Amino acid sequence: MYLMRNLTIRQLRSIQAIDKAKKISIASRNVGLTAPAVTLQLKQVENANDILLFERSYEGMRTTVAGKAYVEAAGAIDGILRQLEDKIDAIKGGKAGRIRLGIVSTAKYFAPYLVTGFAKTHRDVEVLMRVGNREQLIDMLLSHEADIFIMGRPPKSVDVNSFIFGDHPLVVVASPDHVLANKHEISKERISQETFLIREKGSGTRISLEIYLGEIPGKLDALGIEMDSNETIKQSVMAGMGIGFISAHTIAQEISSGRLVILDVEGMPIKRQWFCVTRSGRITSPAMASFQEYLLTRGKTYFPHFPALYTTNSSGAD
Repeated sequence: MYLMRNLTIRQLRSIQAIDKAKKISIASRNVGLTAPAVTLQLKQVENANDILLFERSYEGMRTTVAGKAYVEAAGAIDGILRQLEDKIDAIKGGKAGRIRLGIVSTAKYFAPYLVTGFAKTHRDVEVLMRVGNREQLIDMLLSHEADIFIMGRPPKSVDVNSFIFGDHPLVVVASPDHVLANKHEISKERISQETFLIREKGSGTRISLEIYLGEIPGKLDALGIEMDSNETIKQSVMAGMGIGFISAHTIAQEISSGRLVILDVEGMPIKRQWFCVTRSGRITSPAMASFQEYLLTRGKTYFPHFPALYTTNSSGAD
């Protein structure tokens, strides 16, 4: 069969590049080939297997179901080749390996410090970080674009291995001059009357808020104003546009400087967890094993800490 005998790494690299860039011209630059050469690589695979990998449109190249299967296979092969590189480096006594780390955007407030701490004790391991929202990380999981992921709730749509390395509290924040800033034991019914500034659909934070307010009639039909990042939410809360439901690990500077306050709300903070996630079946390299061990034993020491959050009653969101 052609797929087994003649498919080349160059063809897979071209397919990966087209999937990422959506345009042949950009993909060709990314793989160091001419546009006609990349087109030829694609055509060879499509013609030999009598299947379409991309649909051509004015917006660019859209990956078909078959194309996604090739992209995922290419990512898996990349992973195997990186493991081979790690083993050869170890045999040669050189660099112990490289880790591609996918980080959900909420974790970017502590992850750089964690990676720096790891690097101080593992100077022979290179760590490359990529930050994205939950949806982007799931896409990276599917296409094998990273080795280890730091995120909240592991996806159910992908077979993964995971472990918890720390608590992740979610809180309600407001500007210091908000009418509820000095109130105690604010009820769920009262807080639901406020305008919430929220993340996009599907985000772990938003799902937790939907669960929390699910029993309030009509609230889920008008949950709040959607925003695309934690930074936008924080700035908008400080400007008085509404209140935010946000990770406590993203607001340390704003709380210490008095630009935001954590509201004393019934059932808050909501305690979720931080997970270390890898694809099921992924062979763990020595470098990956070292990082996972560091994450398990030292990861939570890099979290911003708010003692008051851990003295109130809380409930799990998942």
